[in-house]
Amino acid sequence: MLDKKKEQPKEKPRLHPRNKNRERYDFKLLVEICQELEQFVKLNKYNEESIDFADPESVKMLNKALLKYHYGLNYWDIPPNYLTPPIPGRSDYIHHIADLLRNSNYGKIPLGEKIICLDIGVGANCIYPIIGNKEYGWSFIGSDTDSVAIESANKIIELNSSLQGKVKCILQTNPKDFFYGIIKKDEIVDLSICNPPFHASAKDAHLATMRKLKNLSDKKNPEPILNFGGQNNELWYDGGEDRFVRNMINQSKKFSTSCFWFSSLISKQSSLKNVYTILQQAEAIDVITIPMGQGNKTSRIVAWTFLAKEEQKNWKSNRWKNAL
Repeated sequence: MLDKKKEQPKEKPRLHPRNKNRERYDFKLLVEICQELEQFVKLNKYNEESIDFADPESVKMLNKALLKYHYGLNYWDIPPNYLTPPIPGRSDYIHHIADLLRNSNYGKIPLGEKIICLDIGVGANCIYPIIGNKEYGWSFIGSDTDSVAIESANKIIELNSSLQGKVKCILQTNPKDFFYGIIKKDEIVDLSICNPPFHASAKDAHLATMRKLKNLSDKKNPEPILNFGGQNNELWYDGGEDRFVRNMINQSKKFSTSCFWFSSLISKQSSLKNVYTILQQAEAIDVITIPMGQGNKTSRIVAWTFLAKEEQKNWKSNRWKNAL
């Protein structure tokens, strides 16, 4: 006997209006686009086509199909044991940050490859540059402390002509640095984005993965799936999200004239107080908090700039005037 299910909306209402992933997944269409997905599509307990979202291979193949369908990617893959990112949430960050640029630029989003975004912790999946380049034509610099992740991201760039010359990924050789070693002297970027590791230890990350698996699985005691949660540097940082963002803010001040908007995803509401305190101590000129939501999950982006009003005006005139 099939379980009864409350009728689902055709669109996911909490996602950004420009998010291509707002509609419920059309698995028939996605299988046509990516035949490899077919073996993972099954009828769920409501007699609807779906995948097992607790299975990393299924989610990876869904991502592959979505990236091919919405963003025109010919090749996308990640090595075993690396994080499989949720495309809708990643897309939302890009759209919200584009709105931030629009609000800073007389109501017009700066477009094209002259707009440069730094993705701190680009990961093996290279998701943010893929989406940002396709949606707005921006160029990207991706950094990561993991050489395997950088190799994977650069392979994605190499095998997709649309990304060549517009995205470059660089190994950060000092794990304590966020901007040093990546942004060259006198180099300018228009914004930086970051999805920081928010667990404080490997143990915390493991427990969170187990809770997530339990929520996604019908089994009471799901077996751990090694490549569901990602690599250590993707999941945890000594001191957690609070310390990671604090260190990034403190370093960002030293690059105050190299970037218009710095930003970071903040997953925990409890982290905000500390983030605001550090930004005040760092003497940020403007601080913006942008709420985000997907399903039952709520998060937010915190963005900051050290540019005074006249410096902001000059930036718009010199860099964004013709990027429309």
